[in-house]
Amino acid sequence: MRKSRFTEAQIIGMIKEQEAGMPTAEVCRRHGLSSATFYKLKAKYGGLEVSEAARLKALEDENAKLKRLLADTMLDNVLLKDLLGKN
Repeated sequence: MRKSRFTEAQIIGMIKEQEAGMPTAEVCRRHGLSSATFYKLKAKYGGLEVSEAARLKALEDENAKLKRLLADTMLDNVLLKDLLGKN
């Protein structure tokens, strides 16, 4: 996945600017992003504070690590079953 050029704090700041009454087009122009990207970020980070966004990122990283571990374990399990089945 491509790394965002904005930090969570910057994204939340943009969302707060828009919620404070600044037009979405102006927020997008000032920060150099499309309105589609803005709304995608708002869907993900809307209503979060900076500390909550950091916690969300940590949980996503941990989830990805656990998924990799599960996939490796399942692959090992399949390999062992194939070895035992061929004898």
